Amino acid sequence: MSKRKRLTPARSDYLEEPKMGLEIKSMFSKGARQTPPIAHVAGETATQAALDEVAAELRSARAEGRLVQALPLEAIDPSYLVRDRVVLDDEDMETLMASLRARGQQTPIEVVELEDGRYGLISGWRRLTALRRLYEETGEERFATVNALLRQPETASDAYLAMVEENEIRVGLSYYERARIAARATEQGVFPTEKKALLSLFASASRAKRSKIRSFLDIYHALDAQLRFAAAIPERLGLLLSKALKEDEHLAHVFIDALRAQSYETPEEEADVLAQALSSVTQGPADGSKTESNKAEIEEISGIRLELNSQQSRLTLSGPGLNAQLLADLRHWLAARA
Repeated sequence: MSKRKRLTPARSDYLEEPKMGLEIKSMFSKGARQTPPIAHVAGETATQAALDEVAAELRSARAEGRLVQALPLEAIDPSYLVRDRVVLDDEDMETLMASLRARGQQTPIEVVELEDGRYGLISGWRRLTALRRLYEETGEERFATVNALLRQPETASDAYLAMVEENEIRVGLSYYERARIAARATEQGVFPTEKKALLSLFASASRAKRSKIRSFLDIYHALDAQLRFAAAIPERLGLLLSKALKEDEHLAHVFIDALRAQSYETPEEEADVLAQALSSVTQGPADGSKTESNKAEIEEISGIRLELNSQQSRLTLSGPGLNAQLLADLRHWLAARA
């Protein structure tokens, strides 16, 4: 006989609402749904990918010169290139400084990245100089940095070209400044010859303009060390000086002696000295023809250069052979002739 099973009495609360504990309620409470693990991982991956894309774009923009950066003034090396601008007009600088005070820096400078957090200045020398002066005067933090674009010139000639083009567009250079930068870039080995420098740096200039720049190269080589206001030499005077120097390279000593002998404080006065010296060696009859008496007679003896201008009744001695003993001998000789 099979064993009987004991029956459990029916529950009286079977049809009532179940009473759930706190743990059970929390499972069904509003907003308590849990994100599946795979969706959570996918979301983090998408976020990281977006951040990587933004970072890559910023690096690309910085490298390609599309990102303006605020760099400390002391991190900029203005001597990275030989500057093409010889003089800085005080009035123009005051105007630029006033603009920076009122509106801040509107146009970034251009730099190339060097080592140890340093940057070499390509263009924007005036803006950098103005900001440095403002920071020295005011000590304001807004003038402690300069907005800059990072450039990556493939060659030194590209960097020089960028500098020249920027100045040509913004302010313009004098003929002397153009000639000087062509000569200095060649001296630095950036270009093999001055002709190549002119063709590269001023490729967009007309042939006539490059010819005038070439003329001022003669003045640079002959007189650069003696000129105080070289950038202010008028075009016509510069071309005449160049023509005279080409015809007779020894005339450089005439101009140098004239500059040393005269006291002057302004560009106009320096130009007058040069013009008078030029007139003394080129002046001729009314018809423009020259006579032998108008030409300086030049001779070198024992390290002494003798230059006689019969029209001006002037004899100039120069050279390494000049000394106190020679002066004493000359005085004795002149006294004996009296």
